[in-house]
Amino acid sequence: MAERIAVIGCGQFGIVLACHAARAGHAVSLWGRNAEEVAPLLATRRSPRLPSLEIAPSISITQDSRQALGGADLVLSAIPSQYARSVWRVLTDDCPRSAVIVSVAKGFEMETLLRPSEVLHELCIGSEVVTLSGPTIATEVARGLPTALIAAGDEEGSVARVQNALGREGWRVYCSSDQVGVEAAGAIKNVIALAAGMVDGMELGMNAKATLLARGVAEMSRLGIALGGRRETFFGIAGVGDLATTCFSADGRNRTLGERIGRGATCAEALRSMDSVVEGVDTCKVVAQLADRMGVEMPITRAVHAVLFAGMDPRTALRSLMSRASGEERL
Repeated sequence: MAERIAVIGCGQFGIVLACHAARAGHAVSLWGRNAEEVAPLLATRRSPRLPSLEIAPSISITQDSRQALGGADLVLSAIPSQYARSVWRVLTDDCPRSAVIVSVAKGFEMETLLRPSEVLHELCIGSEVVTLSGPTIATEVARGLPTALIAAGDEEGSVARVQNALGREGWRVYCSSDQVGVEAAGAIKNVIALAAGMVDGMELGMNAKATLLARGVAEMSRLGIALGGRRETFFGIAGVGDLATTCFSADGRNRTLGERIGRGATCAEALRSMDSVVEGVDTCKVVAQLADRMGVEMPITRAVHAVLFAGMDPRTALRSLMSRASGEERL
């Protein structure tokens, strides 16, 4: 069944979502915050970051929230975690309460430590909120390459609706009731991806990187379970699947930032060299705070935090990890 879908946010993944939804036969609106974002897309129907992807003429591009959200059945929120509250404060009155809101952000809100769905529940009272996550490198999805995702939420009917609407055109969408675990996995994996990039930058090889990923999954699951998620979520598409993509793809933003730091740049220098939002930096701060609050041991996260915010040399951070007492492997 064709749905009316509004995509909020015209960054790379917002554009990819809009194009996918249009290919799947839905009526799609793409909303941007201001003329600076919207005008170039209207003029060229392309994004400079995704030059090979044409935005179909059937997709309405607008900065008018009433036009974008009016009558929407599904609202896909592609706003980074740190900006979601400020954006949705403006949009909430125009969003139909009957619409299912789908969050694709992967992070935590810095000031509150809340997950994206929790922020949306606060602002969009009465609306169902579903999380959509998994391995979704925008440049690959833009080329129509296949992937699998997880739609997670508390209300089974809303989750199934998202699955049916988006599980087409090369997307295999699974359902889950573990929204906490899916969101935690999507956020924490960005911290591990920063570490994986540092390993790449220091040219430490695949053995070191594979070890990092394996122990990174252990860290992700420990904190995720403490927050209320289920262990199996972290060993599925939202966990291992998304982590592997982010850590190995040349287009992974968090991995790329980590690589530049591993090659000698400071965190500030590396951030200035990026042309898009890198959620893992802010997420690292939040994850460290959550680990403290929950009493969860997260040595990789601690090492990344020391490099990003205390100026520790990545090689020193590596030595601190390698010098930890050895024992039985725990997942």
